[in-house]
Amino acid sequence: MTAPACPSFAGYRFPAEIISQAVWLYFRFPLSLRMVEEMLAFRGIVVSHETLRQWGRKFGQAFANAIRRRLPQAGDKWHLDEVVLKINGVTHWLWRAVDQAGMVLDVLVQSRRDKQAAKRLLRKLLKRQMQPPRVLITNKLASYGAAKKEVMPSVEHPAVLAFSRVPGATILWQPPPPLPLRTIIGCYQIG
Repeated sequence: MTAPACPSFAGYRFPAEIISQAVWLYFRFPLSLRMVEEMLAFRGIVVSHETLRQWGRKFGQAFANAIRRRLPQAGDKWHLDEVVLKINGVTHWLWRAVDQAGMVLDVLVQSRRDKQAAKRLLRKLLKRQMQPPRVLITNKLASYGAAKKEVMPSVEHPAVLAFSRVPGATILWQPPPPLPLRTIIGCYQIG
């Protein structure tokens, strides 16, 4: 099976280098089309955001594939955890997956903290990483184990307590003691 050919830059007003740079900036960094437009304008290249959008539609997939190929591969040990968030007064859960090197694999915000939400995160991870991990480390939330049994039954899954809840765990960092009131105020006397 042959790979699809890269789209041709023939017939465009701007050279291939400028089109490539603009599309690369848009897909590589979290920039809006208008931000890319401003960056190009700063260099003397006047392009509308609509033109950038059309370039992104035509050439974007090839650039996105090339960027994705160059990203470092995820490790075989994944750490999953969730954190509670309040968005407009409504409780949500931020689910996060990180590999053993600290590279963020995926982040997902959901309104639930149950088996279905954990399954959705695991499916999304498998779709993006295209291979399951060797080890899946989570806290003792039962939803992870239930979801893992359905989505990744062959993966090793040692559930551990959160560090802050481990009995006898030592705190590695403690905030400094508060400064005396005299030090904060300086030379001024109270009263």
